[in-house]
Amino acid sequence: MSRRDRDAESVGKEPDARFSFANERTFLAWIRTALGLMTAGLAITQLLPEFDFAGGRRLIGLPLIAVGVVMAITGYWQWQWQKNERAMRRDEPLPTSYLPRIVAVVVGICALIGGILVVFSGR
Repeated sequence: MSRRDRDAESVGKEPDARFSFANERTFLAWIRTALGLMTAGLAITQLLPEFDFAGGRRLIGLPLIAVGVVMAITGYWQWQWQKNERAMRRDEPLPTSYLPRIVAVVVGICALIGGILVVFSGR
């Protein structure tokens, strides 16, 4: 167990186990989402037919891979999980995470770019 994990468990009082398990499931969902984004980005860059626009596949796929990597790294360091655990132990409101907004914006922009490339590809 890392020092950070011990720090999260040493503050406040033990929360209801259901909340800790829900926090852990959320963490695992972020890891699954990161894996899905990286897989989708890789599939787009390698398997999607070429667009008339040079580099179109990379323009869609690479941001998805990048945001997936950021999510995985954030999940590995468990920043949000530990913040939530500390807040629950101290009976404080859960902290805000900007990661969902970042993911939504990146996925939305990639979808918009993909739609524009499909419309103007002439196929």
